[in-house]
Amino acid sequence: MINNKILSLSGIAGIGLLALSVHADAAQKVRIATHVSAESPLAKQVEMFAARVEERLPGEFTFELYPNGQLGKESALIDHLQLGTIEMANVASGVLKVDDKLGFFDLPWLFEDRENVQRAMAAGLEEALVDEVEDNMSAKVIGVYENGFRHIINSSHPIVTPADLDGMKIRISGGDFRQQIFASLGAVPAKIAWGETFTAMQTGVVDGAEAATYGFYGQKMYEVQDYLSLTRHVYTPSFLLASPGFWDSLTEEEQSVFTEVADEMRDDAYAQAAEIEQSNLNAMRDSLKINDVNLKPFREQVQSVYDDYTDQFGSEWLELVRKTAESS
Repeated sequence: MINNKILSLSGIAGIGLLALSVHADAAQKVRIATHVSAESPLAKQVEMFAARVEERLPGEFTFELYPNGQLGKESALIDHLQLGTIEMANVASGVLKVDDKLGFFDLPWLFEDRENVQRAMAAGLEEALVDEVEDNMSAKVIGVYENGFRHIINSSHPIVTPADLDGMKIRISGGDFRQQIFASLGAVPAKIAWGETFTAMQTGVVDGAEAATYGFYGQKMYEVQDYLSLTRHVYTPSFLLASPGFWDSLTEEEQSVFTEVADEMRDDAYAQAAEIEQSNLNAMRDSLKINDVNLKPFREQVQSVYDDYTDQFGSEWLELVRKTAESS
């Protein structure tokens, strides 16, 4: 406990609230919402950010952390943020919909691994990404971290080659672009609400689903599926955002602390996301057959998608990713 800071679990209007409460009458309330579980990388990033700001500015803020979509689904959180009805949010793929160029992160098998992501971000991709987001939505990007790689869980067989997807009914999230990618590989995309996916698997409506490991683990999908293939077919960043009104209300010192904390925690956030993924895999290993995947054949089969993207938006971002992949 530092400067009377306490981390507590309380309820507000019947909703569970994870709050960093500070005993200070003048403390400014800051609500930070996520649309995913309290055990997800996004929620843990918010906890890390709030704790470190409190260390730097003790007693100035009361951080109220709302995981599990308590304040709405991702699209609603983005709307609330831009309207200024919440102060901050940590969200993922919803941000990528604000401009077609950001569909870059839906390019399949784009990154080799997490290290490739980090090198590309450090080499200028993160800066370009922040500029693109801030130019196309009413929000301040405080930090860019990780939602994670997406993999495929299913009840039929391991995914080893592109042919293994042929005819497989898979619950797929994301926009039409991702649906088209899976369809082009022979899969049958199914649009089913995430909360209904477990039952859809259990009853055979779908053969499997694609998601980050924390999604599979949190929904206990390993109880009704047999195979988890680490396809890493899409990587999604997370975006820690502030509403413009809230950001402008901060003093220059407070803004500096927020941005410094966000920068300083970047490596720890990536490491934490990797630890969460590995922990999820370890916990599911006794219930599933887990296999690694050679990404090259998949990437070669969807090369036309890259060509279509670069025809519209240029190759600068793609060349940066490829250059940093080769430096490993």
